[in-house]
Amino acid sequence: MKKHGHLNRDVSRILACMGHTDSIVIADCGLPIAGGTECIDLSLTLGEPALVRVLDSVLADFRAERAIFASEARERNAAIMNRASVLAGEGVHVEFVMHDRLKELSRQARAVIRTGEATPFANVILYSGVIF
Repeated sequence: MKKHGHLNRDVSRILACMGHTDSIVIADCGLPIAGGTECIDLSLTLGEPALVRVLDSVLADFRAERAIFASEARERNAAIMNRASVLAGEGVHVEFVMHDRLKELSRQARAVIRTGEATPFANVILYSGVIF
C-alpha cells in the first residue's frame, strides 16, 4: 500500500493498486517476464538504474511484509545479500528460493519493474503489507 509520492507514474499507479499480499517484482534487465504481466521498464543503460536504487525508491513509498530473493544470490551477489539483510533488520520477512522458482512466482505479480541491473540473481519479489 502506498505511503508517499513516487515520481514515475506507472510505478505510482501500481503501488496505489496493491492490496495486502499482492506482489510486485523488481528485476534485473534479464529476468523473463510472462506474457500478460505488466512491465514497467526503467532501464536506461547496462547497470542503470541499479536494482538497489530502485528497491530503495519503491520501499520509500510501499509497505512490504515479505521479500523473496534467489538463493543463488547468497554466493553470487553480495550487494543483493546485503540489501536482503537490511530488509530483514527492518522487519520484512525475507525468504530465499531457487531462481527457477522465483521466475515462476514472478508470473503472479501485478507488475515487474525492470531495472538496468546486470549482476547475477538481482531480482526481488515484494509482497504488500498494510499501513495500519
